[in-house]
Amino acid sequence: MNNDTSSVTVVGAGLAGSEAAWQLAQRGLQVRLVEMKPLKMTPAHHSPDFAELVCSNSLRGDRLENAVGLLKEELRRLDSLILSCADATKVEAGGCLAVDRQGFSRTVTEKIRSHPNIRVEEAELTAVPEGPVIIATGPLTSEPLSAAIADYFGGAGYLNFYDAAAPLVTAESIDMDQAWFASRYDRGTPDYVNCAMDEAQYKAFVRELAAAEEAPVHGFEDKKVFEGCMPVEVMARRGEDTLRYGPLKPVGLPDPKTGRDPYAVVQLRKDNAAGTVYNLVGFQTHLRFPEQKRVFSMIPALANAEFIRYGVMHRNTFLDSPRLLDRTYADRRNPLVAFAGQMTGVEGYVESTASGYLAAVCMAARLKGEPIPDFSRETAIGALAAYISDPSVTDFQPMNINFGLLPPLGRKVKGKAAKNLAIAERALSALAEMKK
Repeated sequence: MNNDTSSVTVVGAGLAGSEAAWQLAQRGLQVRLVEMKPLKMTPAHHSPDFAELVCSNSLRGDRLENAVGLLKEELRRLDSLILSCADATKVEAGGCLAVDRQGFSRTVTEKIRSHPNIRVEEAELTAVPEGPVIIATGPLTSEPLSAAIADYFGGAGYLNFYDAAAPLVTAESIDMDQAWFASRYDRGTPDYVNCAMDEAQYKAFVRELAAAEEAPVHGFEDKKVFEGCMPVEVMARRGEDTLRYGPLKPVGLPDPKTGRDPYAVVQLRKDNAAGTVYNLVGFQTHLRFPEQKRVFSMIPALANAEFIRYGVMHRNTFLDSPRLLDRTYADRRNPLVAFAGQMTGVEGYVESTASGYLAAVCMAARLKGEPIPDFSRETAIGALAAYISDPSVTDFQPMNINFGLLPPLGRKVKGKAAKNLAIAERALSALAEMKK
């Protein structure tokens, strides 16, 4: 084991790894941050910058009545690097926190590279380093390191699922005669482009989508698709109305031409601060590129859309964390070897950030001989860590933060939003007590 406990290796400069490196460095530790980009890129990566957002540019809801909104607020109060960079590069998206994709990653990269306690090393590791180390190589961990991690855990530590990214179109190619700006129920500013379909258009679209030709993905099966990031064509195959109750839900989006909710609505969200690029919300896909162009052009407002990036499908790999990791994301056998990010079974950008934060602050405390921070399950960050380390979980699957992971209030509160807000206020009070 590495005897230099003032130095920590962090492997991977995604959201979790960048957050972990920053938190360690801020606590006076020397950090060796190892990142294989741009030396080696995966099919889902397009930029050499750190904290690249390979799927959506949205960090999801920003209201305290929403569990991910609570998690973001906790991270803000804990001086998260990722949240500060997201807030600095946000683009308007109603009640969500969305960011300028390139501006966000560039800001994180500049912060990391300019920190005096962080040394960046561009390399692909093929073995698990000796501790102290935090491995945050994400769901697209390279094959050699993935095999090494499996060997480290005795060959049976990995599971996998499939993840997908949505296409991007240029703003100027959207037919605004067939679309309008609005946010659902007029919440926030009208930042989404809404593309309506009538019943006949929708049914024709669903038929073609369900029958469209998929790109070859070795080993792909519908049953392996993670429910939170399901390809749009898989949803289409599950029933004609599945999309109308999912990403094409029309309620709260009345067409200004009629004053009524359309039959179905495809929403587009800004992907950069300039508003020149939009992504198709909820349209993660692994259709062949020509099929994406053909089928998605059936959406009236996108009949002549310029697609500057098509959706892609890739396999995500994660640990069987309840059997392997503790509540600090550390190996149960060796607390100086920790893991963070989606490879631990947390799902989502903010959740990955939270795992990187907690793994880092706990590692720093161990190395400095300080008490290990105890984030209770009443906090979102603690509840998420408790979920991934709960040995009673028998069918472990990736999980977004949700209020079901936090303990109930123990008292009745009328209305779901009011109840969720009360849970959030309790969490922030618990966090404030911890920081005293």
